[in-house]
Amino acid sequence: MGAGFGLLRLAPDAFWRMTPRELAAAVRALLPVPRDALSRTDLDALMRRFPDPSR
Repeated sequence: MGAGFGLLRLAPDAFWRMTPRELAAAVRALLPVPRDALSRTDLDALMRRFPDPSR
């Protein structure tokens, strides 16, 4: 309800007529595009470049 009324600023009648799938698509359109996950090779390179400090 918060996303429908606050983020999308839907009128109550429009909100209650939407299916969950329609609401999810509308909210998803406002969110940033997810980035691809790091590959294992990229993760290993980052770990070599920025090692955790020893304790």
